[in-house]
Amino acid sequence: MLGINIISVIILLGILIFVHELGHFLVAKLSGVGVLKFSLGFGPKVLGKKIGETEYLLSAIPLGGYVKMVGESGDEELSPDDQRRSFMKQSVYKRIGIVLAGPAFNFLFAALVFTFIYSIGVPVVTARVGDVMANSAASAAGIQKGDLILAIDGTEISRWSEISGMIQKSGERELLLTIERDSEILDVPIKPRLVKDANIFGEETSAYRIGIGSSDETFIEKRNPLWALGAGLEQTWSWTKLVCLGIVKMIQGVISPRELGGPILIAQMAGTQAKQGILPFIYFMAVLSVNLGVLNLLPIPVLDGGHLFFYVIEAVTGREVNMKWREVAQQVGFFLIILLMLLVFYNDIMRIFYPGQ
Repeated sequence: MLGINIISVIILLGILIFVHELGHFLVAKLSGVGVLKFSLGFGPKVLGKKIGETEYLLSAIPLGGYVKMVGESGDEELSPDDQRRSFMKQSVYKRIGIVLAGPAFNFLFAALVFTFIYSIGVPVVTARVGDVMANSAASAAGIQKGDLILAIDGTEISRWSEISGMIQKSGERELLLTIERDSEILDVPIKPRLVKDANIFGEETSAYRIGIGSSDETFIEKRNPLWALGAGLEQTWSWTKLVCLGIVKMIQGVISPRELGGPILIAQMAGTQAKQGILPFIYFMAVLSVNLGVLNLLPIPVLDGGHLFFYVIEAVTGREVNMKWREVAQQVGFFLIILLMLLVFYNDIMRIFYPGQ
């Protein structure tokens, strides 16, 4: 299992880092900026090959990567030709585009992976009833385990996911469920009830329910490429909103920082998904790619979002942010990233030695 985890996380992180840095690399090249190094990983060089002016590297610490551009630091001695190809000599909008390209490629990659998964077919839970809760609206209406819900108020349904949305929209209005039971078609009137529930963050909410659970019955849904693309974009947007909401909830104190995971947790999850098959593994990769895109856009110096923050200020004011302020911010950002890495490693280790806590 350990071997699977290690191999899985190397493949996973390697692909995601490559995609992210490829975004920076390609947009830099298209913008006329010279690229000196393209590295997967940090630290000492393990392998390297120079093609043209760019050295392509595989470095020892596989927890990130970087693209080194001509004149990136802003204080280098450059020839007139290199001045023209220098990153810092480009317009602020080109610099914004180059920095934004990394996270953008992570979102694009996720959308393409989701599109591929939907195009080859995904398992979808049917509208067959599993459990019926005691003293619920469903039990009072006579709904039974094994009933197949065919329609709600005349609107045909085939997926379990369609049921919840239609019940929520109804409020307390009585619905008419068309069900199939033992080859017999029945119309069953039912009135949803407002019940207390908990969302994915553990917060108490109220929602309309009829008191039924899904069965294990599924079917493979395969759609045309255009529909799959739409579903892939929708899935990417849904995960993006969820990750952003999770960050907000953590700032609000709803989610404990102890829930954060690092490389060890990612390796464990990657290994688990890999054992389940290639599709669960690449789905997990797409979800993690969305996470990487969102986190890199946070306005923390050292991250892409921190650079974007300074460049947006420059675009608005027409002046570069003072170098001294940027250096101080970079040091603070680096310190925060180190603290975050220590926290997630601590959380990972505590999960190993004290599982379930």
